[in-house]
Amino acid sequence: METRNNGGNKQRMPLSKENYIMMLIGAAIIVIGFILMSGGGEHTATFFDDSIYSTRRITIAPIVVVLGFAFEIYAIMKRFPEDKNK
Repeated sequence: METRNNGGNKQRMPLSKENYIMMLIGAAIIVIGFILMSGGGEHTATFFDDSIYSTRRITIAPIVVVLGFAFEIYAIMKRFPEDKNK
């Protein structure tokens, strides 16, 4: 993905197709983390459900979300080599 500026020099686009694909994967990881975090608990005042404090919701899901954000940062910062065939 290259563009030409006024001087005729080729400039590389900041993000390539691979970066956007990796960013979509990172977004999917974040969504999975939030899905793991959801649910649990009864919505009545007379009964308390301890499932809201499960290991999945307290430990695993936040780790998945943080890993998703870390993957997003990596996807943005990653530089792929230019395609010389174009």
